[in-house]
Amino acid sequence: MRRVVALAAVLALAGCVGPRPVPPATTAVVPPPAWRTQLGSGAPVTTGWWQAFGDPVLPGLIERALAGNPDLGAAIARVEEARAAERLARANRAPLISVGVPTTEGQTVSPFGTPSTALGVQPLFQASYDLDLFGRLRALNRATRAQALASEGARDTVRLAIAAQVATGYISLRALDQRLAIARETLAARAEALRIARRRAETGYTSNLELRQAEGEYRATEQLVPAAELAVARQENALSLLMGDNPGPIPRGLPLDRFVVPVVPNGLPADLLRRRPDLYQAEQTLVAADRSLDSARAALLPGLSLTGSAGVVLSTALANPIGVFSIGGSILSPLFDGGRLRAQASAATARRDQAAFAYRRAALTAFREVDDNLAGVLRSGQQAAALEAQRQALAGALRNASNRYRAGYSSYIDQLDAQRGLLTAELTLVQARADRLNAFVQLYQALGGGWSPADVAAVTR
Repeated sequence: MRRVVALAAVLALAGCVGPRPVPPATTAVVPPPAWRTQLGSGAPVTTGWWQAFGDPVLPGLIERALAGNPDLGAAIARVEEARAAERLARANRAPLISVGVPTTEGQTVSPFGTPSTALGVQPLFQASYDLDLFGRLRALNRATRAQALASEGARDTVRLAIAAQVATGYISLRALDQRLAIARETLAARAEALRIARRRAETGYTSNLELRQAEGEYRATEQLVPAAELAVARQENALSLLMGDNPGPIPRGLPLDRFVVPVVPNGLPADLLRRRPDLYQAEQTLVAADRSLDSARAALLPGLSLTGSAGVVLSTALANPIGVFSIGGSILSPLFDGGRLRAQASAATARRDQAAFAYRRAALTAFREVDDNLAGVLRSGQQAAALEAQRQALAGALRNASNRYRAGYSSYIDQLDAQRGLLTAELTLVQARADRLNAFVQLYQALGGGWSPADVAAVTR
């Protein structure tokens, strides 16, 4: 199985270094031009990939979790908040038009000296518009757009994590079910051994030592059953919480040993990593920091605003209405602000650098997680195969020891040792099978949503 070895472009983006000629400062970490092209908001989390395990219940559980998980609901609400902030930033670039209807009241004096009251109404429309000559508002708008996209990446990260957690939790639940079944089967075998030991002791064929040993072994196995039942109940409650439900029973599908192991094709395309939502989130966070830096630098330059107003004056003191209007403009340029604007630009530069290093770390982490999980898939399979061979050998040893004990050729301690060894091997094998399946789940998450037949066909070609 070959490793995923591409996505060099991502690392090249993350490690790109060079000066940027925009004043007032340069930095060692510079946003590459390719950041202007977004990777995509990640692959949609679907339940189709989970059918590869062959269990009919698992896809439905994941669908329920994606529909009712409270953490995902909060992530979706944060996306809506980010989109509202984007609309607000876009609205700041539009002209602002307002209307007012001020009223006045005063005294007038007629030619004959008779005072009278004059009422006036002035409907007035006002408009203002920032020309944004140097792109301060445009850069701020793009920054909020990138922040909204980053929030979508965070939402998809939560969705991907929830799907993986449900799959891992369900596999763990089936492993606990199998451990409980093994404990009950072993308890039944211990009960039969205790019955035989009691009968042999009552007839005087053996001493009470074997009876006490059999009874102690039965009690030791008996306590495994309630412990396994408690673990099953807790795992069911954890899965119910992931699906946004009250604690309750979870439907079951196939037993753990009948799960189908997905086939990992050799040489998966590294472009699969480009679908990782956390990598997309880090990229858009970097884009937002870069645009915020553009806006902070544009704030150092002059700004031009246009204002205008128009209205009609209606008054009882006037024979006819009077129309009024005004048009003006203003140029504002910072002369002395104590270094505030430059300090804001420097802070924006530092935040951009932090986002660049975070993006590079996200890319490196993606490579590491894929490599770790590919190795986990391979090694856990080898471990499960070795444990299966050990279990078969110990099962044969137990049969031989039981036959020899019943025939009187060996002591009870030989059978007891064989029983203990087989129980340990069976429980360890169950955990190894669960670990192997969970390794595939983690590989699915590391690749940003698994792989499809089209991806495999692309590798084949």
